[in-house]
Amino acid sequence: MMTDVLTDLPAHYLSVADLTGAQFEALLDLADELKGERAARTAAGEPLARDTLAGRTVAMIFEKPSTRTRVSFQVAVSELGGHPLALSATELQLGRGETIGDTGAVLSRYVHGIVVRTFGQERIEELATAATVPVVNALTDLEHPCQALADLQTFREAHGGFAGRSLAYVGDGNNVAHSLMLAGALVGLDVRVGHPEGYAPDPEVVARAQALATDTGAEVVVTTDPVAAVTGADAVYADVWASMGQEDEADARLAVFAPYQVTAELLSHAADDAVFLHCLPAHRGEEVTAEVIDGPSSRVFDQAENRLHVQKALLARLLV
Repeated sequence: MMTDVLTDLPAHYLSVADLTGAQFEALLDLADELKGERAARTAAGEPLARDTLAGRTVAMIFEKPSTRTRVSFQVAVSELGGHPLALSATELQLGRGETIGDTGAVLSRYVHGIVVRTFGQERIEELATAATVPVVNALTDLEHPCQALADLQTFREAHGGFAGRSLAYVGDGNNVAHSLMLAGALVGLDVRVGHPEGYAPDPEVVARAQALATDTGAEVVVTTDPVAAVTGADAVYADVWASMGQEDEADARLAVFAPYQVTAELLSHAADDAVFLHCLPAHRGEEVTAEVIDGPSSRVFDQAENRLHVQKALLARLLV
């Protein structure tokens, strides 16, 4: 069943909502399989590389700095037997005014897939329209769809499934919040977003997530009350208060977001077995206390690791 679902993937992965719920969960199943295989091979001292992407090159364009995204994608392509080609905007003619559409059209003549970490969603959509090879969204200002795959893999590892469960995101209604709402809606996981006034998620994304949720029975709720968002949740999620490109707002945001800091007291309103999630990098003492992120409920490094496994699963099916 999994193979049938995954042979019908869309041409590109630009948004979580490009997938069906069955495809999303099938990718998680494959990621679990690849994670187990990697652990077994590592323990046995065996080579990790497959030949799934043998003879294929994947270009990775980074218009924003990256640690986890760059390293996890580069390792993913390598372990699938392909050749990763990491490129910064300054290394391309993008830095001298070439359109991103032309860049996508040209790279399609050389490579077999393109991974892009950029700013506006319209940039990756323009590139994908011009490209003739699969394009993967490695982060835009609107969405972080690969992160959402890793987030829900980590959630499922902790709780076994999604039915009857809930995840609370507390903080800025940003790209991570958007992808979490869409992902939860697809798989039947309730998602509650608690945000300060003026920092709500994009209403169009909220409406889209709520529409998707009608098919799965999930609930997507947006509130300005952090306690209401967290109460009874099976996972509590935080992200930095000032994302890349918002550095000049950082000081102003500190006061606005202070009531939304994930502390032990806020976490106490969640379920007894709730886990703490964060896409990293984290600022201890700002969006989360060290007591929480370094405490027993934290799964942030499992979550970071899972970026590798879900991206291997995605590339293994999208590029073959």
